[in-house]
Amino acid sequence: MARKGAGLKRVCRFLLLVISFLPCEMTSSVLTVNGKTENFILNTRIGAEESLKCDVQNRTGDEGLLWYREQGSVDLKAGNKINSSSVCVSSISENDNGVTFTCKLQRDQSVSVSVVLNVTFPPLLSGKDFQTIEEGSSVTLVCNVKSNPQAQMMWYKNGSILILEKNHHQVQQTSESLQLSITKVKKSDNGTYSCVARSSLQIKTKDFHLSVKDRAATVPIEPIIAATVVVFLTVCFGLIARRERIMKLCIKDETPQRDTAL
Repeated sequence: MARKGAGLKRVCRFLLLVISFLPCEMTSSVLTVNGKTENFILNTRIGAEESLKCDVQNRTGDEGLLWYREQGSVDLKAGNKINSSSVCVSSISENDNGVTFTCKLQRDQSVSVSVVLNVTFPPLLSGKDFQTIEEGSSVTLVCNVKSNPQAQMMWYKNGSILILEKNHHQVQQTSESLQLSITKVKKSDNGTYSCVARSSLQIKTKDFHLSVKDRAATVPIEPIIAATVVVFLTVCFGLIARRERIMKLCIKDETPQRDTAL
């Protein structure tokens, strides 16, 4: 029993020694944003205004706070930095979707709480309205889309679902666009193509007008070059032959005539 008592005393002394060397700051300061101690997603909408309030809990003294929007710091007024700090996000747009705001403890920035904005909005469509293409060429219609939640996309032609032809149409979709590529364009491809986006909030449509013009008459370059060469050579040979004939006549004229006695 005496040995057990002595061992227990040694353990207690060791623990007291360890505690005495621990920094006081380890026993303090927890951050909350809008009452939450963990990172969270804040659901909002276009045009709304959101207030984010960061507070220091369990503090033993005044604590400085920092706010960040993504990687950039947020300017705070002097009275909005100590123990409690608020930022206001106004006129929220689709560009704020996915943006992260983070509150950090100034003396120890590893202590932080982050908020990610989840901005819901109906599909927003954009792209080149009119395109004119020559028959036999290739063209791509690009329908740019922004939507949260993500929209289902589809192509229509002249009011009806576009029937895709193998080796003629190709559709490619990403989270940001719906593309329609048409190879070897035909006269029948002329018309209005509609990009239709369906989300749980709204259905949006954007029209793309494709005009197919006649193929320009091509000038046969190679036959023209060949004909030009033939004409040139013919003229050259003609000049050479004529020159030899002229030279013969000139030589004949220069021969002296002999007098004949009667």
